[in-house]
Amino acid sequence: MKRTCEMCPEPMPITARSHARTCSPRCRKALSRANKTSLPIELTTRDRWIRRSSTKVPLTTGDMPASSTDPRTWSSYKDAVASSAGVGLGFVLSDVDDIVCLDLDYAVDPMTGRLKAWAAAIVRDAGDTFTEVSQSGSGLHIFGYASVRHGRRIRRADGTAVEIYGAGRYIAVTGNRFRNSPSALADVTDVVTRILEG
Repeated sequence: MKRTCEMCPEPMPITARSHARTCSPRCRKALSRANKTSLPIELTTRDRWIRRSSTKVPLTTGDMPASSTDPRTWSSYKDAVASSAGVGLGFVLSDVDDIVCLDLDYAVDPMTGRLKAWAAAIVRDAGDTFTEVSQSGSGLHIFGYASVRHGRRIRRADGTAVEIYGAGRYIAVTGNRFRNSPSALADVTDVVTRILEG
């Protein structure tokens, strides 16, 4: 029986040792990164991953333009991690399920590293659901389940914003888990409703 690489679908080289799991150093590094992730299985098992440029332009794993509304440009998590296109990963939110993301800009005080009071209230109200620090280091992404079909940007009186997305957008995923948030998604309907009605 032919063995295949655990990271890509390629056959293992004839010279590969019997205990080898990957076909190349590149795949070995990608598999190592994939195994260290703290991302929820609810995200990593969906084929809605893209790569992204440093300016957050969505890319396919083949380094071509991707779209948050065209599933033909998305890939599996495994393939996205193995790709060297761009500088990072993105997860596409789609109306095929109720996965949503609350994007909190400037949630962390750069001077103290502490959450600002308004952001702390949202994190508390969201409960035990996967939350990561955004690419900027000062924002948060709260992932969970809620029925949100159209994105909304709610501008706060202090100039900060909360964005809520459920479809037609992608989130630049860092995998940098915030504090002790779980690697699982929870129902965030109550906090989404409160923000939208607020």
